[in-house]
Amino acid sequence: MNLDLVIINGTLITASDTFRADIGIVGEKIAVIGQNLRGKRTIDAEGKYVLPGAVDPHVHLEMPQGEYTSSDDFKSGTIAAACGGTTTIIDFVEPEESETLLNALSARRAQADGKAVIDYALHMTIPNAEKRTLEQIPAVIEAGISTFKLYTIYDGFALEDDAMLRVMQTLQLNGGMPIVHAENRHVVKYLQEKFINEGKTSPRFHPKSRPPIVEAEAINRVLALAEIAESPVYIVHVSTALGAKAIRRARGRGQIAFGETCPQYLLLTEAEYSRQNFEGAKYICSPPLRSDDNLPALWDALKKGDLQSVGTDHCPFFFDGQKNSIRSDFRKIPGGLPGIESRLSLLYTFGVGQGKLSLNQWIDLCCTKPAKIFGLYPQKGSLFPGSDADIVIFDPEKEITLSQELLHENVDYTPYEGFSLRGYPVTTIRRGEILSQGGEFLEGKDGGKFLARNASLSF
Repeated sequence: MNLDLVIINGTLITASDTFRADIGIVGEKIAVIGQNLRGKRTIDAEGKYVLPGAVDPHVHLEMPQGEYTSSDDFKSGTIAAACGGTTTIIDFVEPEESETLLNALSARRAQADGKAVIDYALHMTIPNAEKRTLEQIPAVIEAGISTFKLYTIYDGFALEDDAMLRVMQTLQLNGGMPIVHAENRHVVKYLQEKFINEGKTSPRFHPKSRPPIVEAEAINRVLALAEIAESPVYIVHVSTALGAKAIRRARGRGQIAFGETCPQYLLLTEAEYSRQNFEGAKYICSPPLRSDDNLPALWDALKKGDLQSVGTDHCPFFFDGQKNSIRSDFRKIPGGLPGIESRLSLLYTFGVGQGKLSLNQWIDLCCTKPAKIFGLYPQKGSLFPGSDADIVIFDPEKEITLSQELLHENVDYTPYEGFSLRGYPVTTIRRGEILSQGGEFLEGKDGGKFLARNASLSF
């Protein structure tokens, strides 16, 4: 076989196996896995892990939020992702008022095509349960989007229970799946107004206005609605032990339910909101960071399979000029954290490195399970012959200290500043083409593709 590229002497890590082998690539696909392979080009991965490219199921690039837009566009955000070992992202379509879902999809693809350097898929946000909106869902699925973002919070997006049930039933009939941001908006609004009226306006009151029970109640309610609709459901950015427990109970009674958490909920706490010089604003995100007793419970949920994936919810805003521009009302600080670049290494250092996850669980959570849940497997998230040659060479001994200057995210801080990591990607390959080496993006590389997903999701 005439191989274009061969990776030799590496240890392959998949969701189920760990073994020494060579990988041969022809064009954009993995052609063969074996021993003593030879090709036109060779990469020696001696002493390193060879992984399927990571899949980040939850990012927000070029996302408007009030008067601001998240600071990474599809170019800078996907370059950062590639340097961190992620070769596929799933972003969102958020239709404008009176815009059809398909027109919104076309506009969103126009933002990404030609700029994304890695492959991308999209979730469609459903802003209401009006008949004209629900009637558009089959066409959206036909166009390659099979997952739909629903909110229980935020003006313009929040769905009351009856509306959410109508959407879920429509999705169930057409083979789509809801992914849900679950917080009780009525309680949040009450608590926010209470604190503001009492003059408690600083960032440290953000988590107090969204206590853990706000998430847990909404997750339980969404799970109940999904059960009534006989619909699978995916709960995004689970931040609490109570939320993870609700998903575990649902799965235990046979419900098709999935939970995602994020590195910020595994590694950071609400103590960040009390930083001096208004720097607590850097950490405003929703759901908020939690008390430290939630962190071990979330790690345990990942280890036991109660939560199935780790996304980033990457939604960066500059601290200087954006997050620090409104100091009189924590509600108006743009919400979101950067994290698209460091997820894979953070989970390795603090998961595998501290015995909280096995190597195979690490790959399952960051690569394989997101691909399976969202209909991208085995094209993505695997090292099978015939799969896309999305491959990461990962040095388990490489030591770095995270800093804003090191990373490629277009933002003026990282929430993980000063974190010491052991284990980092050294080469990222997208469909057979080397995109980054030694933590640096190779200029001139582009060609990320839109990934159409059908309604047959491979759970």
